[in-house]
Amino acid sequence: MPITVLVPDDYGMSVLAELDGVRPVRFEVGEPLPPGAQEADVLIPGFQAGAQSVAYIPQLPKLKLVQLLSAGAESWVGKLPDGIMLANCRGAHGGSTAEWVMAALLTIYREMREFAAAQAQHRWDLRKTDTLQGKRVLTIGAGDLGTQLKRRLEAFDSQVTLVGTTAREGVHGVDELPQLLGDYDVVVLMVPVTPKTVGMVDAKFLAQMADGAVLVNAARGPVVVTDDLLAELRSGRLRAALDVTDPEPLPSDHPLWTAPGLLLTPHVAGTCTGNFERAYAVAATQISMFAAGEKPSNLVRGEY
Repeated sequence: MPITVLVPDDYGMSVLAELDGVRPVRFEVGEPLPPGAQEADVLIPGFQAGAQSVAYIPQLPKLKLVQLLSAGAESWVGKLPDGIMLANCRGAHGGSTAEWVMAALLTIYREMREFAAAQAQHRWDLRKTDTLQGKRVLTIGAGDLGTQLKRRLEAFDSQVTLVGTTAREGVHGVDELPQLLGDYDVVVLMVPVTPKTVGMVDAKFLAQMADGAVLVNAARGPVVVTDDLLAELRSGRLRAALDVTDPEPLPSDHPLWTAPGLLLTPHVAGTCTGNFERAYAVAATQISMFAAGEKPSNLVRGEY
């Protein structure tokens, strides 16, 4: 008997219709569930529809798996009844996010914004810039995102160190951060939101970073204490690149907009051509495993 999967878009319907043992049912996020939805074994929320889709759970008595299209699972952790599995889309967006980090660092070090301003003024501003070559980069997060970034940075002759929750071969433990932070030119955040990561980048953390270092947040806004980062940016001691902020979306009168030394983008690191295709390729693999009686390999466990 096929499993029933609730799918939030037409592209997902076409992908899942090709899977053996899977019956996709289309629904619209925020609208009442269609007839037959109560039989669903699997729910795929929309890309950014966490709270809206969580509200469907009490209406789905047979639900056994929530399959996300995002790597982040913070909207769902702790909100599912016992017996319902949660799988993220690890492997779909690491390359895109790593690409954004590369673009941000190259923009900062090669001063692309300054040259664009000179172009707008018809001014030939010939000068020497900095480079990624030889930069020491500390990447906090040693999963798919961190390893994807490491591969790209090393192609630019940067020196990369990975930090994970616990130490293992080739990866330092997060407890080593106080001894590591001061030795790096760049610190990149690629961690999920958990009780342990919310606010981890505070005044003490930032004070341990080297003078002139660049903080890159490709994780989630609440990982960084915004006021503490603002203080460092205003002092000119640190620079930063943020794809995520706290609060988010950023209010038009927020001081981050005019903070010196900051490159800011509106949570677009994973939003690029092919993101749907990559996400559904991973989701289809996870759902196929579930349909075959196996546990999906991307299950989110514990505190994530």
